[in-house]
Amino acid sequence: MTLITSAIWVYTIGGILQLFLKEENKCNLLIITNFVAAALLAMPVMFVLANNAVVESSLWMGMLVKNAIFRLDSLSAFFILIIAGIGFLGTIYSKSYLAPYIEKGKKIGSHLFLFNLFIVSMILVTLSQNIIFFLISWELMSFSSFLLMIFENEEKEVRQSGINYLITMHVGVMFLTVGFILMYLKTGSLDFASFNGKISELVFAIMFIGFGIKAGIVPLHSWLPKAHPVAPTHISALMSGVMIKTGIYGILRMLFYTGRPTITISYCVLIIGLLSAFFGILYAVAQRNYKKMLAYSSIENIGIIITGLAVGMLGLAYGNYVMCVLGFLGCFMHILNHSIFKTLMFFTAGSVYTQAHTKDMEKLGGLVHPMKGTALAFLLGSIAISALPPFNGFISEFLIYLGFLNSFSSHNYFLFTVMVAAIGILAFVGAMALIAFTNAFSIIFLGSPRTEKAEHVENDVPSVMLLPIYVLAFCALVIGLFPQMFVNIAAFPVLNYVNVIMPHKLLAVISTFNISLFVVIAAVLGLRALLLKNKKVEKRETWGCGYQFPSAKIQYSANSFTRPFLGFLTPFFIRELHFTQIKELFPQKTSFKSRIFDLFEYYIVKPIVIVDEFIISKFYWIQSGHTQKYLIYGVVFLVLAIALLIGGKI
Repeated sequence: MTLITSAIWVYTIGGILQLFLKEENKCNLLIITNFVAAALLAMPVMFVLANNAVVESSLWMGMLVKNAIFRLDSLSAFFILIIAGIGFLGTIYSKSYLAPYIEKGKKIGSHLFLFNLFIVSMILVTLSQNIIFFLISWELMSFSSFLLMIFENEEKEVRQSGINYLITMHVGVMFLTVGFILMYLKTGSLDFASFNGKISELVFAIMFIGFGIKAGIVPLHSWLPKAHPVAPTHISALMSGVMIKTGIYGILRMLFYTGRPTITISYCVLIIGLLSAFFGILYAVAQRNYKKMLAYSSIENIGIIITGLAVGMLGLAYGNYVMCVLGFLGCFMHILNHSIFKTLMFFTAGSVYTQAHTKDMEKLGGLVHPMKGTALAFLLGSIAISALPPFNGFISEFLIYLGFLNSFSSHNYFLFTVMVAAIGILAFVGAMALIAFTNAFSIIFLGSPRTEKAEHVENDVPSVMLLPIYVLAFCALVIGLFPQMFVNIAAFPVLNYVNVIMPHKLLAVISTFNISLFVVIAAVLGLRALLLKNKKVEKRETWGCGYQFPSAKIQYSANSFTRPFLGFLTPFFIRELHFTQIKELFPQKTSFKSRIFDLFEYYIVKPIVIVDEFIISKFYWIQSGHTQKYLIYGVVFLVLAIALLIGGKI
């Protein structure tokens, strides 16, 4: 635990020291200190994961917190590995991403300090085994991420999204606090270890809602597509790739102390997972803002993770331990894989924004020529996130599918029916993911530039910015090619829930298939390059039909590409159309605009906000702006408090 404490101090001291440096040198110091901190964390984390060990220490923090216990076990080590790794890559990426802001005279010292504080808070969340200190760490994580998110606070949309995020996080904390209070009343202890075997269905459901809000599960996801698009890209990547996983961590931690879950709660978790996956990717398909599209995609992947968790829980509930291990293993592997390819996708999205200065896909196009490096990385990330071989997304989803299939051996007809339906839904989700990212890559990078913003892009982002992108792409590929080696990272956390042999031989077969596929693809591309060497390739417009003067206006748009698919899914979203009715034979000008509304936000969140605003408006008279009235309020409440105290003694 000494190395972990040292790493936390390095993060903290690095964040403080950079405040005294020139703006252009701040990121350089942070890269060095965060590398040292990540290296210090790697040693105890890998030791715990390799040996399924537990390292524990305690710290007396007064009568309120009492004995704060910090425990590094395989579950917390797994998440710390992701936090430290993605956090370090985010530090490297931020150097070039923040450079234009520095040139404009913006100070970044406080932002970088909060960045390190954010990383430290997430580490403390995974280590804290004391109710009070866990909630303090959780709040620190929420508040630091809020301040990081509103980096460009001069924009109204950023401020509104930030307030929405902060309020939503505090709603989540309310549920967590209620759950922890119930457990404290039941056990009389602030230590998580006292929960073992004592968490009821009701408490687990309350905790699931609290942690689920942070994870962004449907229908508690409305904050996520608002927050990610407005945050700086390295913060969006850290929030989506890492922070929302702390919600999953909390669910897994509580499940660890629940013991064998009931069949009812397991099916409820499965339904929530499938709903999150379905609606997340459905709304991703309909987006024009590519960062918002990635945000909804995060909801989809959280749904897949929850689905894998549900498969594991059902395996435990029915006593099918093969199904159980495949579900949990798919869950943990997808946590790791999503942190890699989603961070990769946000980094590439940030590169596009840095060069084109727009988040609207419809205003881009043709960027594959000036931004070859970013385009290739976006393509590789799209393959990985669509769960196609030979990349890592395929591995985790394949394990979850195997868990579904192994449920058939339980000979339970109801379970069989549910699993067949779940397989169909997850397969449909996979098809929608392929449509979403085919659309995004094609509209952003292929075709001709649609606006001047796209035409004026001449260069790719600096190499320093591309470095973490290609490190992540390499990791996604290596995990896909050699899954039997990386599954050990997730093996010991899985052993917390079920003690069976891992499917190394099966993954070795998958590895052989993926390597063969990779070799074939590489050979075909190599042969093509060889045959075309020193030859001039004449470019023609695809499906030009003899027309020699095409323009950007006759290209596919994001809306025209996805509309035929979305046409038969209209019951699941609200579409608002604005267009000019064509009345002339040869119209001079026309327009068409389509907007998709989130069903849950439109019918659940929006009415709640309207009622809330109405109630609050009735109390505006209290905030008069007169100091004398505020003093009177204070005196009145003080007198009432004294009267109640005296009355209680009498």
